[in-house]
Amino acid sequence: MSAKKTDHKPGDVPTTGHSWDGIEEFDNPMPRWWLWTFYITIVWALLYSIAYPAWPMITRATQGVLGYKVVNELNADIERFSQLNGPIRAKLVETDLSAITANPELVQFANQAGAAVFKTWCAQCHGAGAAGVQASGYPNLLDDDWLWGGDIEAIHTTVGHGIRNTADADARFSQMPAFADMLSAEEIGQVVNHVRQISGQDHDAAAAAAGATLFADNCASCHGAEGKGDRAQGAPNLTDAIWLYGGSVDALTHSVRFARFGVMPNWNTRLSEADIRAVAVYVHGLGGGE
Repeated sequence: MSAKKTDHKPGDVPTTGHSWDGIEEFDNPMPRWWLWTFYITIVWALLYSIAYPAWPMITRATQGVLGYKVVNELNADIERFSQLNGPIRAKLVETDLSAITANPELVQFANQAGAAVFKTWCAQCHGAGAAGVQASGYPNLLDDDWLWGGDIEAIHTTVGHGIRNTADADARFSQMPAFADMLSAEEIGQVVNHVRQISGQDHDAAAAAAGATLFADNCASCHGAEGKGDRAQGAPNLTDAIWLYGGSVDALTHSVRFARFGVMPNWNTRLSEADIRAVAVYVHGLGGGE
């Protein structure tokens, strides 16, 4: 059975020419205002792509005839805020480090600026929350265990000059010897057991007793007779539960056999004195500063 065809009279709105079960669709023209709006957007897009950076190329986008760059606006904003913060940044540099924490205005500014510096330059190693990464040698800045001291002056020095880098003559520097060539595997195991004993961990008592003598002969000059460390040398305290590379038998054995040599860059060539002071104040206030 064929579908019924609709009769069209002169002046009727034309259809699309399709029929579905006798139902036809009118081909109404688009409203003029909609069409002109559409045409205007096309012209606007073409003019915009000519005037401003728009089309991606192989190495960069088209630059536009007006020479506009977002980075110029960004730099202008940075410069404007730098000028606004200039006086308080100068005050932060001029104030003695030990006196900064007594000035609420400086503390507030330093904490805000220092947090920004930390998240930009320090979080990659120490973590966004500054808890560090154990077994990777990135220290936790929230605890109260500091190899080189945790007062604000010590933190400022560490940030500015770094640790064991070759770029700054004043970098903190210490070097633990690798005992793989000086002690036998058995002797290293005895030292490890002694270290686990003085740190309150499970250990072999007989091996720990033998390791005490080896420790006194080879390790006490840096870590101290009781293993409590020496900040002047950056030698860690081995009696607490805080480990930079882990306190397991395997981790301690690796440390004794091959030593550790973590490096922190000096930031005094990349950050201003105000930024270094700000991040020192921020880190000092995280909870672990002394």
